[in-house]
Formats: sequence, structure tokens, C-alpha cells
Amino acid sequence: MIPQAQVWTGARMQPPALAKLEDVATVSVSLVGEAKDWYNEAEQADAIIVNGTNRITGEVMDRLPKLRVVARTGIGVDRINLDAATERGIMVVNTPEGPTESTAEHAIALMLNLCKQVAVTDRILRSGSEFPAYSQLTQGLETRDTLLGLVGLGRIGTRVAEIARVLGMKVLAYDPYISPKRAEGLGVALVGSLEELLPKANVVSLHSPATPETRHLINARTLAMMRRGSYLVNVARGALVDEQALLDALNSGQLAGAGLDVYDPEPPASDNPLFKHPHTICTPHTAAFTTASVLRMQVMACEQVALALSGEKPTHLVNAQVWEKRKR
Repeated sequence: MIPQAQVWTGARMQPPALAKLEDVATVSVSLVGEAKDWYNEAEQADAIIVNGTNRITGEVMDRLPKLRVVARTGIGVDRINLDAATERGIMVVNTPEGPTESTAEHAIALMLNLCKQVAVTDRILRSGSEFPAYSQLTQGLETRDTLLGLVGLGRIGTRVAEIARVLGMKVLAYDPYISPKRAEGLGVALVGSLEELLPKANVVSLHSPATPETRHLINARTLAMMRRGSYLVNVARGALVDEQALLDALNSGQLAGAGLDVYDPEPPASDNPLFKHPHTICTPHTAAFTTASVLRMQVMACEQVALALSGEKPTHLVNAQVWEKRKR
């Protein structure tokens, strides 16, 4: 144990989270946040807790000579150089269960908003227009007995499936890492390929990690496979979608709408044409930004840091090779 270990965080921690560290370390909260040069503040930190807005590269790690732990309040660690961390013996931990419920609910909210034409008709009234004739509107989609296609059936995808089934939807999923037995237990029909899933689904919701293999998984070719007039929801990672191809599919009517919480790159350009498109709903990566989710992620991140600084293996150690090297 390191009684006087130092933890730097870019955001103020709530009391239940700080309580997890009180016997292990002192905590300092950034005065500038993660958006600016915070490295001098964290120079003596044994651990840092970040929310993922900045990239933690090998160069950043080298500016923090005492660094032993990088904790991410959330799931994605694509902005942390895992190879560089492992090479330097730095543990990277995350909070995979923390944002599950809020992110899943956000995906469902975007789906229902799209299917019921909520944002489209709200914009018409806010523009000062009179009630439009029904002939001027696109009919909405009643979700009961329709097909939801999930690309990824991890924690969040699983919860989306559970909620969708309560709504009366039939759920298909493509995930090469999930067994048919597990999918069956969730009441989900597992398909063997993206090509099999896309033509069947009325709504496609993405729940895959960002990896070199999944970059632009949704592109001009795969969008053309989707049912004409179907919907796309992405609360996972922006890199999964080729945004120009998505824009073309919306303009052609191949897709009836898209609900997006993530973009490529982030932050996106303020003039991104998807923001002004009449058939999109765009939120600024806020799916997990709820009172319950933020607290849960903070508590979990502090728990992981406390374990690591106490010499115990964190339960959510992303780069497990670091721990194996310590044992040699």
C-alpha cells in the first residue's frame, strides 16, 4: 500500500467516490480540466482519473513520471495508448458496468424518437409553420412486432435487447463473440453475419467497440443492404460509421432517419451536415450523462484505483499484461 499516493482527476468527484480513496490516497481536482494543459498539475500523480476527452499517449505518460494507473470513467479506452501504457508498466482500468443502463436507455430514446417522428414534427412547429397536412409527413413506425437489429451484444446491447423485447420488438443480433446459447437465453436470435442482419431489421442499433476491424463498419456498401426506409442508431463509437455515406443514404431515402450520440472525429465540426439534416437526431455524446450513471462511474473508477494502489489486481484491468509482468 502507498499511504500517501496522489490521485489527479479532471472532474470533481462526489463524496461516495472519494470515500473509496480516503485510506489510500489524496485527491487533487484539476483547475483547468482535461481540455487544457493539465500535465503540470498531475506531474506527481500516482494515478489519474480521466473521462476520455483527451488522448493519453506515451508522450503524456512520460510527462507524469510517477504514474502507475490510468482510470477511465466509462468503457472506451481507444484514446489511451494501451501498448505505451503496458510498456511503461502503467495499469489502465475502466468502468464497464457504469454507463450501461443510461446508454441503453438513450439508444431506445433515439429509436422511439425517430420512429415516432418526434424531432421532425417538433422542428416543423418550432419553425412557425402551421399544422402540416398528413400527406406532407412521413408515416411513423410502430415498433411492436418489428425487427431490431443489434450489432454487438455486450452489456449495453444486452440491455437494449431487454427493453426492446418489453416493447414487443423481435431482436436479432450479430456478434461473433457471443454464443448462440447466451443469445437464446436473452430471447435474441443470433445471425452469422452483418450481411444477414441488415436486410431484415427495421432499426439497426450499433453497440460495438472501435477497433481497426470495425472502423466504418457502416459504409456505403452496408447501408445499401439495409431495408429502405429503416433507421440507424449509434451510441457506441463514431468511427463505426462513414458519415458521408450515412448522409448520402439519408438524402436518397435509403434510410428514414438516424439517431447519433457519437461522431468521427470528436469533437465534431460545428457545421457537420448531419446536425442540420431534417431526418437526424444528434446529441453531444451525452448518452451516459445522467445523475446515476456519473456517480456509478466515479465510484467504480475510484474503486479500481484503490485496488491498484493497494497492490491488488483491479477487477477491470484492461491491459492485463502489466499484472502478469509484475508477477515475474
